[in-house]
Amino acid sequence: MATAKLTPAILLTILVTYSVSAAASASAVADDAYPSPYISAGTPCDLNEGFSLSPIRKEVYDDGHIFDISHRYHPEMPSWGSDDGLGEFLRLPGSMKNGSLANNSEMKMPTHTGTHVDAPGHVYDQYFDAGFDVDTLDLRVLNGPALLVDVPRDKNITAEVMKSLNIPKGVRRVLFRTLNTDRRLMWQKGFETNYVGFMKDGAQWLKDNTDIKLVGIDYLSVAAYDDLIPSHLVFLESREIILVEGLKLEDIEAGIYNVHCLPLRLLGAEGSPIRCILIK
Repeated sequence: MATAKLTPAILLTILVTYSVSAAASASAVADDAYPSPYISAGTPCDLNEGFSLSPIRKEVYDDGHIFDISHRYHPEMPSWGSDDGLGEFLRLPGSMKNGSLANNSEMKMPTHTGTHVDAPGHVYDQYFDAGFDVDTLDLRVLNGPALLVDVPRDKNITAEVMKSLNIPKGVRRVLFRTLNTDRRLMWQKGFETNYVGFMKDGAQWLKDNTDIKLVGIDYLSVAAYDDLIPSHLVFLESREIILVEGLKLEDIEAGIYNVHCLPLRLLGAEGSPIRCILIK
């Protein structure tokens, strides 16, 4: 049987083919293994100029006139029903360290994570089917003058509590700061069921006796755990009230601000992460 002669050209072809194949395989594995940026966030990087560059992360801007009231997304932030937090939600399938032309991350997480907004289809299936998603929410409601109020710390938000707050007619946006902020629940990894929220009668009183169309609160649900669905049903039935949940309201004085909240335009989604700021 004839044996092919391994000429230098053939040997070179074999080596090149093997090297490319091995590199591609190693790159695919390494891409999945390489940590996403949030794992090492804040680690200074050394530059050729001889000094280190590290990011500055702010909560307050413009000498105390702009407050970021959104929570940062990270693996140990609370997630609904989880004792272990959100977990790894961000990966870097395209990494420059592994040969990609650019860093390209992708993420996967529930739409009701962190600071987020609810659309009517969250609890009304007929609204979900009809297309009342986050892309249909009124930006006029999500942006404008807002009142930040402190709720009595010893109870959920009932009709009695709503009466005691004496919110004037004409106020359309209210952010309710509760015991959740004092307990720093949004900074804890495990989900808590004993957070403060609206009871059904409190939601009904707000709907019947105020002009409020934007309801914001400082944990993952505007509704108390024991009245979870009934309160949501009251708020979202008319499709006029927008719920913003998981707000960061520490170290901000109660009073009147301009609020600006912008959800992602997720077609078909009943919830969305949202970036909210207050301007004094």
